[in-house]
Amino acid sequence: MNVYKQAKYSTQELQEFAEIIINRLQRAHKDLQFFQEALNKRGENSIVVSSKLLEEIPDTIETENLSIMLDRQRKYIAHLEEALDRIKKGTYGICIITGDLIDKERLRIVPHSRHSLDAKRTQEKERE
Repeated sequence: MNVYKQAKYSTQELQEFAEIIINRLQRAHKDLQFFQEALNKRGENSIVVSSKLLEEIPDTIETENLSIMLDRQRKYIAHLEEALDRIKKGTYGICIITGDLIDKERLRIVPHSRHSLDAKRTQEKERE
């Protein structure tokens, strides 16, 4: 029995993934800009001297949350840009653990993924 295993995605398939990634990058940059503007506005509206510490706590928490979201968005953008680089290099869609192709549906949902679903599950079990 001859079992053929596809080694990498076709040029047409890679183009589809590139379009998904580019669309996600555009949205991610808009979200990043929104978070940056929101954080800047928080800084402009902050009270330097306040007589009530309790009034400052919600502002501090919101500022911290915005900072966390900003950091996550930057990482997400970096992952998407790395995925585009992998498309250019011809290594996109290949699991870095198993060497197998990552399922198309997984890549459509998580286009920056570097792990097949099986490899990801194995990693999660090892962490437990």
